[in-house]
Amino acid sequence: MPTKYVHTNIVSADWQKLVQFYIDVFGCCPVPPPRNQSGEWLSRGTGVQNAALQGVHLRLPGYGEEGPTLEIFQYSQMEEKPEPAANRKGYGHIAFEVEDVKGVLEKVIAGGGKKIGEVVTKEVEGLGIITFIYVADPEGNLVELQRWER
Repeated sequence: MPTKYVHTNIVSADWQKLVQFYIDVFGCCPVPPPRNQSGEWLSRGTGVQNAALQGVHLRLPGYGEEGPTLEIFQYSQMEEKPEPAANRKGYGHIAFEVEDVKGVLEKVIAGGGKKIGEVVTKEVEGLGIITFIYVADPEGNLVELQRWER
């Protein structure tokens, strides 16, 4: 079987609230069933002692029923994380292509997220003109909003 990308996971302090943010702002759709998992098998697979989690997968917009998902889980015991920074080592951000960067930025802020950078427009030779900004969701996960004119 060839390799296939299937999902990205966000560990959330309040999975239901964060799920609603991604539904309201980006049009993601829940993929049933909600997850409520625990047990020795989960602890072994994750390396987390006494692992127990709840959450759901969200279908990302633009890919249809078989497209990748955003998996939002909340563990019963969690570790703290540092403030978001675009240049922090490890996974940096997820990105959504949107029609109206400033309009979606307003929705992010109204939904409890915040502005990290500022809206910038730049011509990228050979690719077109990009308008983008980095924002944070209500839990501080970085998201890039982008629009390409080709």
